Amino acid sequence: MKALIRILKLIKPYWRRIVLAGIASLIVSGINGGLAYLVKPALDGIFLEKNKTLLIIMPVAILILYLLRGVFSFVQSYLMRATGAKVVTDMRNRLFGHLMYLPVGHYKKESTGSILSRVINDIGVLQELLAYAIRDLFVESGTVIVLLSVAFYRRWDLALIAVTVLPAAFYGAGRFGERLKRVSRKAQQKISVITEYLTESFRGIKMIKVFGREEDIVKKFTEKNQDFYRELLRSARLMEFTSLFMEFVGGLGIAFILWYGGRLVITGAITPGDFFSFLAAIFMVYTPAKRLASANNGIQRAMASLERISEIENKEQEKDGSVKVPPIKGKIEFKNVSFGYPGVSHEVLKDINLTIQKGEILAIVGKSGVGKTTLIDLLPRFHDPSTGAIYLDSIDISNASLESLRGQIGVVSQDVILFNDTVRNNIQFGRPDAREEEIVSAAKAAFAHEFILELPHGYDSVIGESGVRLSGGQRQRLSIARAILKNPPILILDEATSSLDTESEMIVQKALENLMENRTTFVIAHRISTVRRATRILVLDQGRIIESGTHEELIAKSGIYKKLYELQFTDQAAEFL
Repeated sequence: MKALIRILKLIKPYWRRIVLAGIASLIVSGINGGLAYLVKPALDGIFLEKNKTLLIIMPVAILILYLLRGVFSFVQSYLMRATGAKVVTDMRNRLFGHLMYLPVGHYKKESTGSILSRVINDIGVLQELLAYAIRDLFVESGTVIVLLSVAFYRRWDLALIAVTVLPAAFYGAGRFGERLKRVSRKAQQKISVITEYLTESFRGIKMIKVFGREEDIVKKFTEKNQDFYRELLRSARLMEFTSLFMEFVGGLGIAFILWYGGRLVITGAITPGDFFSFLAAIFMVYTPAKRLASANNGIQRAMASLERISEIENKEQEKDGSVKVPPIKGKIEFKNVSFGYPGVSHEVLKDINLTIQKGEILAIVGKSGVGKTTLIDLLPRFHDPSTGAIYLDSIDISNASLESLRGQIGVVSQDVILFNDTVRNNIQFGRPDAREEEIVSAAKAAFAHEFILELPHGYDSVIGESGVRLSGGQRQRLSIARAILKNPPILILDEATSSLDTESEMIVQKALENLMENRTTFVIAHRISTVRRATRILVLDQGRIIESGTHEELIAKSGIYKKLYELQFTDQAAEFL
């Protein structure tokens, strides 16, 4: 009942369709009862009384009833399938919308494959189940009631015998349904693992091939797929056991009724027409009763998927502020800022105090894992400080609306994010209303215009998933063009040139110089050579700012920065930078 109530809540917004389907279902149920009722006049009137008029009327009446049943079955079935499809579509839209507003930290804890599985597989499971399970619930419940009414009207004592087996049948079906729910949840978890593995395998296909690991990868996939297959078998066994149980219980009832009712006919207590009309009703009851048991199994499977979907929907979204941040005119301040990831005992950042003036280029260096990227991620509120606050022109960004805050920030990172779309749409991503001349101007400033024109369709060329049809330098220049077009007052460069060859780096560096002009810029870099022109350089170590100054000032101090600078030209550089 709890599962049914939850599913009924899902379909509540579509009550008009449900009402129409319900009316059609009642008509179908009434027709089923009418067919059972007509067995008596057909048998007694035609075969015993040899009524020639009935011989003509009854076949026509039955033909009309079957035709009407077919029409109304089509109506209710179509409406329920359409409702199931609409529920699934709306749920998928709602879940995706919810995912878009979850904190960035959520995507570090849950894999892309697992999230994809919930959006596609778990919700997909609901479509057929809602369509068939709810349809059967509507149609077969009414049919059982109507047919039992016919049976009681024909012979109440026989009907009581038939009814006594139904509670046992439904109780057994319910128990099987509970087990099926648990198995279905495991099956959805297994398909989630498969989706995750597929995502990783396709993303890393070059690495798989270069190391010759195709056979191992296929073997692991086969093992995971086999695990899923075993859960499907368990699910199939439970569903078939439900059917077997219903067949056995139904057989017991029919056998006893046939014996007892046959005696009544032989002794003349009832006519053959009475008995066969009753028997037709009972035979017709057991079929919808079995379907109701199957509907229960379908609802339990749907509940397993709904629970997994709810785990996502119950996650708290990003906390948006109400203060609209105007374009920055002055400084950015970090005051006593500390940060630690949930579930991690130590803090990544500790007591950061920092003031950045408008137009300043601030470079952040340090060993891997000291918190450079985490520090910058606090600015667009990908994370909120554990303690302390960050201010833009004296406005605490924890109170800022995310749209107005992030609208002032542009990011160019080592991991370039491009979409399987045209060059134009990728550049235009941050400003969908930008004019063509503005797009071209941004591409020229990023030194991307020339190579774009060489593409098969120029700005209308589709670049493939993650820009796979472009070189690393070309992808980076598109990313820079996108940032130039957005024209943000604050710019974050996160390892923007670290993965490029020397020639590409020189071109990208020129593009970055155009981009940084008249902007407050944060530069995260492993290469000391990329931060020498910064207004100020910060050195982070163990979550704290331990040195601050220009390149020349820090070299003169002979501290960690100088050591990092010297190691830049040794084989040990990679260990420290």
